[in-house]
Amino acid sequence: QSWLVQTGGGQVQPGESLTLSCSGTGYTLETYAIGWFAKAPGKKRVGISCISRSDHGTYYGDSVKGRFTISIDNAKNTVYLQMNNLQPEDTAVYYCAAAPQNYCSDYAAEYDFWGQGTQVTVSS
Repeated sequence: QSWLVQTGGGQVQPGESLTLSCSGTGYTLETYAIGWFAKAPGKKRVGISCISRSDHGTYYGDSVKGRFTISIDNAKNTVYLQMNNLQPEDTAVYYCAAAPQNYCSDYAAEYDFWGQGTQVTVSS
């Protein structure tokens, strides 16, 4: 069982928002680079956002840039993904993941630990 626990997700209409949470149990998230990945039906898992360990720099994939925001609350040991203006193409299972490194990466193989995944469905 993973120490990364995800909450949030669900079904929304186009243009609406959701917030995904990724909490660390027993480990301090700030000591890892934390990424969010999306796995759409029939497609490969894609890195869409990341927050780095060292300076909390952020990365966003082109498909979510300007709509999604990643943040970390150290006091709650939780990383958030605020998703605005959701579109049907955002429908996917979303995973948070932790990499024991300073820098951000959208390469899944660099991440050692994964959350359980949460479904986001955008449909009218």
